[in-house]
Amino acid sequence: MTVAYPRKLRNAMGAREILDQVVRDREIHLITLNRYRYSEQRSCKDLTDSIEQLDGNPPELVRDLSRHISDEARHAMWLTDLLIDIGHPVGTPPGVSYIDEFERLLDSEQKDPAKDREDFVISLLAAINVTEKRGCEYFSAHIHALKKAPQTEENIKIRETIEKIFPEEAGHVRWGNRWLAQLAAKSPENREKVERAKRKYSTIEQAAFESGMDIMLGAELRRVTRLVDIANTMPVWERPQYLMERLPATLLAPDLQMTRVDVAQRAWNRDPQAFMEKLVPMFLNGMNGIQKKPAAKQPSA
Repeated sequence: MTVAYPRKLRNAMGAREILDQVVRDREIHLITLNRYRYSEQRSCKDLTDSIEQLDGNPPELVRDLSRHISDEARHAMWLTDLLIDIGHPVGTPPGVSYIDEFERLLDSEQKDPAKDREDFVISLLAAINVTEKRGCEYFSAHIHALKKAPQTEENIKIRETIEKIFPEEAGHVRWGNRWLAQLAAKSPENREKVERAKRKYSTIEQAAFESGMDIMLGAELRRVTRLVDIANTMPVWERPQYLMERLPATLLAPDLQMTRVDVAQRAWNRDPQAFMEKLVPMFLNGMNGIQKKPAAKQPSA
């Protein structure tokens, strides 16, 4: 069966390259940890919503999701304790929300179990699975970066916390893989549904991830390109409505504009010279990223 792996940011930077830079800047490092905390906390709410939508059927999945919520709540607790202990705020992190963008890009199939319960379950599991893979990729890269970083008391404490979380997140990925494999094995039709769901939610996840990382000039147009990529994973008759419903917010992107202002203010307050010499040219260079990208290949397991 096909396994959809997260792609590099704009085909340039992978998780290890990004985290190597993150751990060198304490402010960005702690904001990143708070993003982890927020994501783990928010996933408890989203998984609870999914259980309520399932309404007890299938009971085996409800039980597994309940255990999943317990794991995510524990991860959020560990990260909250960590951040408070090292003196960092635990409010909503600044910037574009990966979770909000992911949910905005979902289609009705993933939101409505009344249409077809089995299709809903396949879509739900595919969506959970691809986001868990992203989390595993970044936790692994974060641990790798911290092992290379100066072994301060704070860095050691951060690494030990992430090392507690990572094995359970890897277990969530294996759990999702097993469920999807079992559903695909039921029939050739189910196999095609699972493959299609994995392609679609991999594309949605990549778009949500890049939206949270890309604030450079031209990001709005790159978001539109990714929106079209998502639409192209759907039946032809569903594409126009999907695009029309999401195109205005994608082009205007108020969250992106607020993030740009916040980043600019932080950079200026820290080092006005670096702001002019590094951030402004990097922002303007974003237009170079507007080009047609080749379709992403899905490597086989």
